[in-house]
Amino acid sequence: MNILAIDTATEACSAALTINGELSSSYKLAPREHSALILKMIDGLLAEANLAVSQLDAIAFGRGPGSFMGLRIAAGVVQGIAFAHDIPVIAVSTLKAIAQRAFEETNNKHILTAIDARMDEVYWAAYRLENGRWQLEGDEQVISPDKVSLTEMLSQPDESWVGAGTGWASYKDRLLQTANCQLPTNLLPTILPDCFPSAEAIAKLAVDEFNAGNTITAAEAIPVYLRNNVAKKPKPVVL
Repeated sequence: MNILAIDTATEACSAALTINGELSSSYKLAPREHSALILKMIDGLLAEANLAVSQLDAIAFGRGPGSFMGLRIAAGVVQGIAFAHDIPVIAVSTLKAIAQRAFEETNNKHILTAIDARMDEVYWAAYRLENGRWQLEGDEQVISPDKVSLTEMLSQPDESWVGAGTGWASYKDRLLQTANCQLPTNLLPTILPDCFPSAEAIAKLAVDEFNAGNTITAAEAIPVYLRNNVAKKPKPVVL
């Protein structure tokens, strides 16, 4: 199974390639450089693996939420590749990708993800890993740090949670105050404010999605912004 994955949803730009379980990746924190970097990353990984685009079984991408421009770049690249080579697409939540990275770093299966959405808001979701698959608690949403709800987690009050993502870097105090008002003491002992989504995490998640038959067409590879006031659809980038 050959799957290419890309992510340009946040300050991090990355690409990853999984070939029958062997994973290689390229990752760089480079705000405003994604359009110049991502195609070079893809070409580099394919060349290193001596793999042609036509040999890909699927292409995965971070579908959002995240930066409007970053999501357009990823969707445009994916559409260009998928349309040109008739390759199925796997759309992966960037918040789920953050949960995957946080789990790998902490081994905690309960992650409160938050990306700084600007405008005094965060992109927010709570994920729980059960039987090897991530379960979304509630909904992914864009919300004020003062209004996030943790009531979904109170059904199992003895579990500890990890906070992960740039939303925790920008709004740590406000998110902690909200969490402490709703969660029992010491159930949020670890915070990873610099935990970005990555193509490597997306590639790992995409393998399970591919095996489950959860693919979409190139035309369906569109960003998930969560906010409604977004601009026109991304244009495909033809390689």
